[in-house]
Amino acid sequence: LQGESNTVGLPTVFIRLTGCPLRCSYCDTAYAFSGGERQTISSIIEKVDTFKAKYITVTGGEPLAQTDCHDLISQLLDKGYCVSLETSGAIDVSLVDSRAVKVMDLKTPASAEMDKNNYQNIEFLSEKDQVKFVIADNEDYEWSKAMIRQYDLDARCEILFSPVMGQYNPTVLAENIIRDNLPVRFQIQLHKYLWDDAQGK
Repeated sequence: LQGESNTVGLPTVFIRLTGCPLRCSYCDTAYAFSGGERQTISSIIEKVDTFKAKYITVTGGEPLAQTDCHDLISQLLDKGYCVSLETSGAIDVSLVDSRAVKVMDLKTPASAEMDKNNYQNIEFLSEKDQVKFVIADNEDYEWSKAMIRQYDLDARCEILFSPVMGQYNPTVLAENIIRDNLPVRFQIQLHKYLWDDAQGK
């Protein structure tokens, strides 16, 4: 099941690509920094087809660190799948197939990777895309609010606020969102609650 984004709860096939140029302080997928196995795009799609799912998420690591990621996404879309791309926002998204849904992370101060944000990517977001803020503390929360205002994000795409599990109380985040009447979708990582699983299901 998709544990995040606006398709949360829907059966989804995850294609996790190895490698990431970032080292976020709260990363829960460090196992994806290395390892895995080389596969052709055709073999990946053949495997995906066996699951009979409608939704596909291409994730990482940072999937755009692999140049063939673009071809993989386009070929999945050509087959009629609903494809989302989870990206850190550090790498240019301008060449991502416009049919895909981009779920782009903007790295907050507590991530220790805020300087990697490529703010030009915001120009390539559309109303079907999503910007995600992973929030670890009150400084992150206030910074995220400022980014929404600075880039007029709510007029451009959907906005997701997600607490760092074990660091920021989700109830506090939810109450702050309500208090400030923010135009955002609150989310928690559903898979971690269902399966106590940092790697997702």
